[in-house]
Amino acid sequence: MSSELSKERIVPEGLWLKPGQVAQRAGVAVSTLHYYEEYGLISSRRTSGNRREYRRDTLRLVAFVRASQTLGIPLARIKAALADLPHDRPPTKQDWARLAEDWRADLDQRIAGLIALRDNLADCIGCGCLSLTTCPYVNPGDRLGKEGPGARKLLPD
Repeated sequence: MSSELSKERIVPEGLWLKPGQVAQRAGVAVSTLHYYEEYGLISSRRTSGNRREYRRDTLRLVAFVRASQTLGIPLARIKAALADLPHDRPPTKQDWARLAEDWRADLDQRIAGLIALRDNLADCIGCGCLSLTTCPYVNPGDRLGKEGPGARKLLPD
């Protein structure tokens, strides 16, 4: 009897969840799922009644997106990372390991920047220079001035 039960759990239709189920388990609103889908972070299929269904592994994708957002990583960067995962099957442990390795340098750079900010924030606030030309933390060597005129830090990458 247990082999019959395990066969029932493995059938492909058991891999699909309704938006409300995904939202509840992922701790997000259904509208968030729709936004992530519109942005290209996750995907769904439509039933014969034109209702969305998500693969069960969407839960991991949503968790990854939420964790990344919590760390301040922009959705565009998250989308680029997810684009390297397979779309025709659930990502494997090896797929996730490859994504993690690809992200390592970016995360290391972010960590270094956060450590520098943490360690020098009091000096920045207290220095009073208000000069992006001379600031060794925000604009060392006036590198932003060499990139061109205008508010360089506010321009998208």
